[in-house]
Amino acid sequence: MDPHQLVGTWDFSREIHDHRDGTQYAAHGQATFTAEDDGRVRWSEHGTLTWAAGSTAVWRTLFLVRGPGGRVPSGDRQPSGDDAAGWRVTFEDGRDFHPWTVGAVEHLCGRDLYAGGVELPGAPRPGPAAPPWHLTWRVTGPEKDYTMHTRYTLPR
Repeated sequence: MDPHQLVGTWDFSREIHDHRDGTQYAAHGQATFTAEDDGRVRWSEHGTLTWAAGSTAVWRTLFLVRGPGGRVPSGDRQPSGDDAAGWRVTFEDGRDFHPWTVGAVEHLCGRDLYAGGVELPGAPRPGPAAPPWHLTWRVTGPEKDYTMHTRYTLPR
């Protein structure tokens, strides 16, 4: 899916379950996708993370970029075919994160494995009837053990 289809502001709700100690977290906020002059799409999120003991402001910036020739760095697996179209998710500082594709992807971060992917009920489209889309991660390894599910919807 071409990330330019996401340009605009989306509300997000995120549930995080830490499997190590059973802590449940929730985050709510907005994600803004902005087309940059260089062809990238800026993905900025800001919101509030809450848990039983309190809350804190959270934010992050990622970029959706066309990878050189659609190559996949070692350690990542993605479906073959036109689905990925060479788009990648990078951190704000330019480090690679994972392929941008509908379906399952895996990314090895140190010794922790991120397994998950994007779920779309249909192609996002402009207007109030755009369907929600989801991003799910199951993260396991010596440093992390959690499940994170994020739902993106257009503001009402």
